[in-house]
Amino acid sequence: MIIRDLESAKTVEWGNGLSRRLLLESDGMGYSVTDTIVRAGTKSRLEYRSHLEACYCIEGSGEVVSASGDSHSITPGRLYALDQHEAHYLIASPHADLRLVCVFSPALTGDERHDLDADGFSHY
Repeated sequence: MIIRDLESAKTVEWGNGLSRRLLLESDGMGYSVTDTIVRAGTKSRLEYRSHLEACYCIEGSGEVVSASGDSHSITPGRLYALDQHEAHYLIASPHADLRLVCVFSPALTGDERHDLDADGFSHY
């Protein structure tokens, strides 16, 4: 059994916020769980080429926008899943941080970070 709280999770500055990585590849579960903060007012160009990702909003608000421009609001109680490795923009509202519980499959090793200054969509 694995018991881990937020304070003991590996914390990574991922680019526009913090990712507290509660389960990692080394835990042997086959997936990762993160508690992720997206800083208020930020816009991140993201793409997960090697992972599927599902995000469940627990605080704040924002939107996820596909590379083709389809926009979906994110509010507490809403989940979005990137089941086709879609390139997307993750935008946090300017009023408050956006907080997401995210699941990655396969699992993250724990050191992944985005390069948001690069051309195109940041990926890992």
